[in-house]
Amino acid sequence: MNLKYKSHIKVPMTVAFVLMSVKSGSDRDIMEKLSVIKEVEASYEIYGVYDIITKIRARSVEELKEIVMNRIRKLEDVHTTLTLMVIE
Repeated sequence: MNLKYKSHIKVPMTVAFVLMSVKSGSDRDIMEKLSVIKEVEASYEIYGVYDIITKIRARSVEELKEIVMNRIRKLEDVHTTLTLMVIE
């Protein structure tokens, strides 16, 4: 098998954006906690109904669900989330 060819095989990934409403003043602390989650590609503070938007790249929908439900939603001071899955 040609190993060089094998390295070009793309593994399908699940990409989503998670909008978060958080306790006033806790934005920076939550952004820091998000930065240690390896599947989080980027996080930004935003204006509007939501306070933070985060881009996540997971290996599957199940992994995405685990990240959002068990790691992000359980962060102290995260009030609500809205997950938007990218369709490719």
